[in-house]
Amino acid sequence: MRYKLKCTLCKAVYDSGYRSQICGACSGILEVEYAGSIKGASGTSFWDNPMLPDGRYRHFEVGNTKVIRADSEGLFFKLETENPTGSFKDRGSVVEVAKAAEYRYKEVVCASTGNMAYSVAYYSKLYGLRAKIFISRDASSCKINDIRSVGDADITKINGDFTEAQRLAEAYAKKKGAFLTGDYCYRKEGQGSISPEILRAVNNVSRIFVPVGNATLISGMYKYLARLNLKGRMPELVAVQAKKCMPLVRAFKKKAGIRYERPRTRADAIAVGLPTYGGQAIEVLNATRGTAVSVSEKDMREEQKLFYAKYGLIVELAAVAGIAAWRKTKPETGASVVVISGGNV
Repeated sequence: MRYKLKCTLCKAVYDSGYRSQICGACSGILEVEYAGSIKGASGTSFWDNPMLPDGRYRHFEVGNTKVIRADSEGLFFKLETENPTGSFKDRGSVVEVAKAAEYRYKEVVCASTGNMAYSVAYYSKLYGLRAKIFISRDASSCKINDIRSVGDADITKINGDFTEAQRLAEAYAKKKGAFLTGDYCYRKEGQGSISPEILRAVNNVSRIFVPVGNATLISGMYKYLARLNLKGRMPELVAVQAKKCMPLVRAFKKKAGIRYERPRTRADAIAVGLPTYGGQAIEVLNATRGTAVSVSEKDMREEQKLFYAKYGLIVELAAVAGIAAWRKTKPETGASVVVISGGNV
């Protein structure tokens, strides 16, 4: 779909040939803005999505993941574990790495707590690009091994959290002329594609529970929903964080700005102390009459065990945070969908 890029800070506008996801004038985050209206996504492939930026994509198998009915009435699970690298991150990586190749970069750089780095390294290899990874101290050894299994990624594990890794990745991109990947505009467009798939699979969706780290996923999902002209049928979006890293929950409850919070949770996939899209996420919650919920480490561990016992699927702690939040809030009407975000443990 035809588009332009607009800075969320200084409002500078760039055409689709602009070779970065960061504003050249103020270093602000860019947003994809589309020309024209869209119709609902009726296709059965990720590549049928009406809101993918025009580009030279290879149509790898990604997205269109299964939705299963839970053993509780009105509860469904969106299994993002079915993506090639086992998480929803593939939806964004397949878009932004394609953009890097389209703009003729030779190297991409990424900051991550694990899943995103694995995904970026995977698609970079498919496109023949080098990948430089800055990974936080909270990343599990299993996820680091996943990244290494791709074979070509240059990994730097830092003595810091995701926020510090992101700062280092941005500095590396400027110094080395690498394409900056991660939680930026093109990833947001790819990840938002979960929304129409959920609406196709489940009737009368009342609420969607979304695990939140950098808040790119929940922001992207709403962007799709807002353009689908749902006419009063907009689902409530529920942001879910760990009690040991809940900057978005605190800000939403206090109706205040988001402040950095050092991550202490074992749910590494959502261990982000200062969400890039946190401000947008709060706007999303207000626009959909949703809410933000925190869950304990104990709750996530118990849900992880139950999920394996009931469905035979091994998933990470962040993936079941939404189930814990659903159980905590106990919605009584309509269908609820929990995004099972990843299975890399």
